[in-house]
This record gives sequence, structure tokens and C-alpha cells, in this order.
Amino acid sequence: MKRERRVLIALLVALFQPLGHQSAPPGSGRAQATPLSLTAHGSSNHQAPPPATVTELRAAIDQIIQQPSFATTRWGILIESLDQNCAWYSRDADQLFVPASNLKLYTTAAALVHLGPDYRFRTSVYAAASPDKTGVLKGDVILYGRGDPNLSSRASGGGTLTPLDRLAEQLYQAGVREIRGDVIGDESYFSGPPLGVGWEWDDLQWYYGAEISALSVDDNFIALSLLPNETPGPPAKVLTVPETTFVTVINKAVTTQAGTYREIGMHRGLENNVIEVWGQIPMDGPGLNRSVAVHQPALYAATLFSESLARRGIKITGRVKQADAKYRQQAPLDFSKLAELAFVESIPLAEELRILNKISQNLHAELLLRTVGAVVAGEGTASQGIKVINNLLQSAHARRQGIALQDGSGLSRQNLVTPATTVDLLRYVYRHAQRDVFLASLPVAGLDGTLESRMAGTPAQGNVRAKTGTTRYTYALSGYVTTAGGERWVFSMMVNNHTGPLSQAINAVNEICTLLARFGG
Repeated sequence: MKRERRVLIALLVALFQPLGHQSAPPGSGRAQATPLSLTAHGSSNHQAPPPATVTELRAAIDQIIQQPSFATTRWGILIESLDQNCAWYSRDADQLFVPASNLKLYTTAAALVHLGPDYRFRTSVYAAASPDKTGVLKGDVILYGRGDPNLSSRASGGGTLTPLDRLAEQLYQAGVREIRGDVIGDESYFSGPPLGVGWEWDDLQWYYGAEISALSVDDNFIALSLLPNETPGPPAKVLTVPETTFVTVINKAVTTQAGTYREIGMHRGLENNVIEVWGQIPMDGPGLNRSVAVHQPALYAATLFSESLARRGIKITGRVKQADAKYRQQAPLDFSKLAELAFVESIPLAEELRILNKISQNLHAELLLRTVGAVVAGEGTASQGIKVINNLLQSAHARRQGIALQDGSGLSRQNLVTPATTVDLLRYVYRHAQRDVFLASLPVAGLDGTLESRMAGTPAQGNVRAKTGTTRYTYALSGYVTTAGGERWVFSMMVNNHTGPLSQAINAVNEICTLLARFGG
């Protein structure tokens, strides 16, 4: 029991970290990188004398990417000087590549430029009327979302009320004691499908492939923990955080003898919230933690909100429902006839961008893309958000020939951009008034985010600020570096069709970044 308690405490500690700090299952095709330590191969150039001339630098980069392990790999690289407005290195820079999470650079740049660093998301609770003198609210209560990426049901440090609890408290303070109607989770601020174009089906049950909704809570996933029993034979123990009846767990996993092999399978249906777990876990083995996406996230949010209302002592006589954009075409909301009884506002966009880019959070990027579409173009769809991005690229005079954007996160394998387009965008943002906010959102080599454990102990540490991107057979890194000579450079490196170990591509990119940071010529 003491061991089980330690495992559970460790799980809960992990869950109460900022949203998005969850790891994907091994072998998954996710759009974010797992930090890797620099190997001896990856640090070799740090020991050799730095290139003294641009010619030597180009030769050193060529030597890295022309290794036999990259014989069938496609490389696209562009390295330019921000100070001298010239390219120092280029390889297939105008060719199309799958960018993976490098696409988040496009989404976050558009959001920062068009929404501004102080933009906040507002989540509201509406009703047709205020409660009567006895505390009875006659009619439905509508929990209306506007795309807040950080709406949460998880208590933060010090026991502070969650946003959902604060909404429930505001209703209570407004005199509500009973709701004689339904609790409706309204996601109609966004329209369009809940999944991105080109997303692969085996990504969808995990947190990084979560459904997109204007009303999203806890990144639209639940944390599931599988623990062994005290003796072999009985089923394993399954815990979910938060505890909710919204999901059904079918537990077929058994506890086995100490020292046996752990083998666990897990599946959530694409159109339900039934999670089936099977396999075996040894009684002396570690627990297994997974972050499983939920189906119908707006309904999930409304369920958690109704549970917050019940804890506050507000009785609900109706049911929990959801309303999307299609439903609102038949039953549109007239906000002039509704009373806003409660609301919460998000953290500023500048803080959200740090979460999104540092840990490469896919759902947050998709919510931002649709928010940009709603605010700038008047329609909360991916296509309208992409139009805004394309207009930004045009304003940046970016080389855009042939590029194709399909989503906001880079999870789609149908996104195609060039290193040249990416460098042009990064150059534009670097010269924009919001440069410092954008730079602060990027992972820093050897210090934080998805670059925390990379390039440590090299001149690139604390110097390279760049966005990672990873899907199966694909790796990318784009951002900024200052050379040993004090020159500011912008770069984009995209690696496609690499079927060897991911570490080969990552180490090669690390070596190139270190070369750039050491260059004094």
C-alpha cells in the first residue's frame, strides 16, 4: 500500500503541473519532440576548432548531413544573417517539406500580430433570466466557450479554485440555488469538424490528437493511471484524474507475479468515451500513466461544470447537453436577450504562447488558429485562420510558392512549407514590435521546453531559441542564434523521410546549431 501511495502521489504531482506537461505513448506519431541528451557524436564539433570562414562552415554542415545514415533522407536548410541580409547556407530551401510542429511558428506569429500580447479569452455563463427571490433559475444555463486553451478543472497550488469552481461560485453569489433546466456546454463559437485535415487515426485517442472545441477543459484529456494489486491474480487498479463518470473504463488488465513482463494495451473508441485496458502488470512493477483524449469535449466541460455546481450546493433538475455550430443554425443565440451571470478570463496571450511553443501543445495551437479566424475573419474555422496566416506571409513578403497549410499545430502530414518561407516569417517577426514576446515563447537550448536537454554545455546553450517539430520520419528546427562573432542569424532546418533512429537527425541538427553558435568568421 505504501508503494501504491507513492505512485499515486507522483501521478498527482505531475498532473498539477501546467497543462500540457504529459508524455505521449512510446512510438506515437506526435507533433512534438522528446528532449534528448546530446551524444558523443552530437558533441564532436564542439571539440574541434570552429570554422574560420563561411566556406569552412558550409563544408562542415555538408559533412554532417552527407553521412551514410542520411543517404535516403531529405534535408532542407536555410541560414541567413539578420544583420547583413544575406544567406550563408542553403540546401533545397525552396523545396516543400512536412514541417511538423514548426507550423506552430506560423500560428503563434499570426495570433500575436493580430490579437496582441494582452488578448484574453472569455468564458461565460448565460441564462435567459436571473434567479427569482427563492434562488430558482427557470430555464437553461449555457456555459459558452470562446476557445480558452487553459480552462481547467485542476486545482492549482495553494488550493485555489479552478475556473469552473469560480463560475459556480459566481452563480451562487448571484443567488442561484436551483437550476430548473439543462446545463448546456456551448461550443458554437467555432464551426467545422473537431479534427484536423490529415490527422492520423492512431493519434486521436491520445492527448496530442485531442478533439478541437471552443469549450475545452483540461486540454480535453483525462489522466489514466494503472497500478498493480498487492497480490498476483486480481485485476490491476485503474484511477482517473479527474474522477468523473464521463468516461467508462473496461479493465481487463491483471496483476502478475513479481519479476514478470509488463505488457499493457489501451484503446478508446473514436466515437465514444469507453476506454478498454488489457494485458498484465507485475505486482512489483511501476505503474503506467497515460493521457487519453475525450470524445465530445464540450459535453465533458459541461459535465465537469455541473459537478462543480453540485459541489457548491446548486441543484440541477435538467440534463447535461452540448450545442455546436450546426445546432445553433437552427436555434441561434440572441445575446441581447441573455444575462451573463458569470465569467472567467484567461491568462494573457503572451503567457499562453510560452506554454504553447515551449512544450509544443497541439490543441492550444488549433484553438488559436480558430480564434484568429473568429476575431479577424469573423468565422471560427481552420480555413479562415489559415487565410489570416497566408495574409501575414504576404505582408512579410515571404516566399510562398507551393506551400499548403492544413492545420495550426503541424499534426497533419498534409502540411507543406519550405525552409525559405519559414525563415522569411521569422525575419518578419524579429523586426516586428512584438519580437520580444515571440522570442520569449520559444524553447531555449539547454534550458527549457523541448530543447531543455539538448546542446547543454555547448555555445548553443542559452543562445539558440528555436521551435522543434517531430512526426514519424520527420524532424524540424527553426529559430534564431547569435554567432561567436556577435552576428544574429535566423535558420530553418527540415528533415523528411528519415527512417533511421530519430536521434540521428536530432544529433545532426544539434551539431549544426553548435557550429553556428561557435562561428566567429
